[in-house]
Amino acid sequence: MRGDKIVFATGNQGKMGEIREILKDLGLEILSMKEAGADPEIVENGDTFGENAEIKARAVWKETGGIVLADDSGLVVDCLNGEPGIYSARYMGEDTSYDIKNQNLLDRAAGVTGSGRSARFICNIAAVLPDGQVIHTEAAMEGILADRPAGSGGFGYDPILYIPEFGKTSAEITMEEKNRISHRGKALEEMKKRLMEMDWEGKR
Repeated sequence: MRGDKIVFATGNQGKMGEIREILKDLGLEILSMKEAGADPEIVENGDTFGENAEIKARAVWKETGGIVLADDSGLVVDCLNGEPGIYSARYMGEDTSYDIKNQNLLDRAAGVTGSGRSARFICNIAAVLPDGQVIHTEAAMEGILADRPAGSGGFGYDPILYIPEFGKTSAEITMEEKNRISHRGKALEEMKKRLMEMDWEGKR
């Protein structure tokens, strides 16, 4: 594989830890965009998780070149027409606490029972390659909307996505359990596989 580093378009150090752990098999240095000296203006105006991930990756790639990865993720609640979806971070305003956001979603889904409460976290990862080519991977962590928030692990909407496999919310399961089934973990594993399979000769 040609090239010596991958830049991931995030400033979230918690996320970078997970990314470095999964992608370490590639044998490349994994940098955050800040560590790579990139600070582009990013306007996430796509209509899908994939479009927004690609917008972020391309914006950073224009400043760094090489291989740039970015992800976009969110919660999709079927009985709420897929909300908050791509607007997960901006739902009810970026400065609104997740306690308020989570309770609002639960209140809006009140009266819906059983499988009607199906919901999932979705993550799309876009990779811009040295020649400007883009590849995507996408994965989901399936669950149902909990009856009430539970758990103090994780962040964001984790307390309201109940994972039947574990009988707990995403905020109650251990990091080891979460990494095994998480939407970002699965999308990263697939991206690692795609990158390892590619012929990089002449693409640097």
